[in-house]
Amino acid sequence: MVQKSIDRPSEAAAMRRFADQDSARQMERGRHDLVTEHPHAIGGDISRESEPESVMGSSSVAQTATSSEPNANANAGQPDQKRAGSFVRKTFGAIGPTLVLLGFAAVFYFGHKNEWRVPKFASVIGTATPEVDDWCSDHSVPASICVECNTALMPLDEDFGWCSQHGVHNCVLDHLELAEVKTLPSQEQLQEDRRRADAALAMSVRKQNNSRCTLYQNRIQFASVESVQQAGVDIGLVQRDRIIEAVRGNGEIVYDPTRKATISARVAGSVWAVEKNIGDVVREGELLALIDATAVGKIKSELLHALAEESLQQKNVSRLQDARGAVAGSKIIEAEAALAKARADVLTSEQAIRNLGLPIDADLLREMNERQAMEELRLLGIPQTYRATIDELAASTNLLPVVAPMSGTVVSRSVSLGEVVDPSVRLFEIADTSQMWLKLSLPLETIDKLVVGQEIQFTPDGRERSIEGKLDWISTGADQHTRMIDVRAILDNQDGRLRDRTFGTGSVILRDATDAIVVPSDATHWEGCCNVAFVRDKEYFASPDSPKVFHVRSVRLGATYQGKTEVIAGLLPGEVIAVQGSDVLRAQLLKNGLGAGCCVEE
Repeated sequence: MVQKSIDRPSEAAAMRRFADQDSARQMERGRHDLVTEHPHAIGGDISRESEPESVMGSSSVAQTATSSEPNANANAGQPDQKRAGSFVRKTFGAIGPTLVLLGFAAVFYFGHKNEWRVPKFASVIGTATPEVDDWCSDHSVPASICVECNTALMPLDEDFGWCSQHGVHNCVLDHLELAEVKTLPSQEQLQEDRRRADAALAMSVRKQNNSRCTLYQNRIQFASVESVQQAGVDIGLVQRDRIIEAVRGNGEIVYDPTRKATISARVAGSVWAVEKNIGDVVREGELLALIDATAVGKIKSELLHALAEESLQQKNVSRLQDARGAVAGSKIIEAEAALAKARADVLTSEQAIRNLGLPIDADLLREMNERQAMEELRLLGIPQTYRATIDELAASTNLLPVVAPMSGTVVSRSVSLGEVVDPSVRLFEIADTSQMWLKLSLPLETIDKLVVGQEIQFTPDGRERSIEGKLDWISTGADQHTRMIDVRAILDNQDGRLRDRTFGTGSVILRDATDAIVVPSDATHWEGCCNVAFVRDKEYFASPDSPKVFHVRSVRLGATYQGKTEVIAGLLPGEVIAVQGSDVLRAQLLKNGLGAGCCVEE
């Protein structure tokens, strides 16, 4: 009996150990779920796990069997309770952030609905009078006065379409009823404007408008005169003024090469005297300097020797001819040959002196005696007014005068007293500054517009007053580096104000119109397919309630001169246009034309 009672507790204890081990595994899984949120739960689980082990290790088998049953049942229910508690805690923890997000969403919805403005109290309690929406967002004016949405307020003008002659829509040169002026021009003036337009179109290729453009059909309206002023739109009148159409290029004023001389010494020598300086006005033949050259003295001596030999041979021939009957004929022939040789020597020496630029007359020297001939040759070529200043005793026969070959002004001097010079050294430059050349470089594509005789205006750098001249030469070839065409004009410089090597800007005048129709250059706009201007309606100030409208007018533009642009067609003098601030109207025009395909390529 004792043996059996000992065996039963052993089997029961084994079963309880297996149950305790299963419960421990379940508790381990539950603890793992809660370890992140409640770290202190780990310590409790460890203490609870140690209890079964201590009970199992007890020496009393009966006490272990008795105490392990209730512990196993309690441990089995603990994981479910912990999961339920964790879910409740998470749920209550998420309520706060959720309420905050909902509050932000409510504030955003309320602000968006009220355009982020605090509503009036009357609108909150529902007693406010509802506002009537009287605004045309397409044309930025009140809908009740919008002439684009309600054309009955201002009927559209008749559309005459494209004018192929002048290249604009609704051409006012052909349809005066479209002009926004109170007083129409006379028929004579209108005919003159048409002739001027034809001449301007024939002069050059003008920027063309697209015949399929529809921008001219638009009208730009403002709510009031005050809104026009607040937008910064300023107006101006279409006027008549002078327009000069020209081809422009850079240029340089230089001396006229046909009126300029460079002086050098004819032979090598030293400078004996210098009589003129830069800026001195000289006349033709006036003495500039004296050169002491031994070659000059040698040539003069050879001439004197040739003259003496010629005289001797002439006397010998005369003597033999007088004694012809007593002298052999061969002697006479020999004497005549010697005379001819002497005359050739005189001619050679005379020509050598002439080559030095000295005036020489051998016949005059033949009539002089030897001393007189020597004195004449000593100061040969030196002006009489200067001879008085020369000490004849100290003067050398080697003196070679350097004289002015033309009248003008000494513009360069590169010689000093005592300097050794030769024919390669430039001593002086003389120029006639009463007439100058203007050399301009113009674009190659303008060659067809240039004609000899056209007027040229040139403005030197640093000067405001322009200089006028006539085009007298056009180059037959283009520059190989710049691909530009060189032209030349003659400039009058009697007052001496022009200077050599002066740079500036020149213009070849192609057309000078004194009564052209002009507008400020910033009054017109290129919209991708046509040039437009904004013309104020002639009934703008008819009454306070009259529509404040600007008509879009397509225009054909010509030359630009001094901040003004010529209008070949599209406007008439007296019309009022938007000038400064016209970009505001342009922006509204582009806004109205978004997606409309107003500019179609032809």
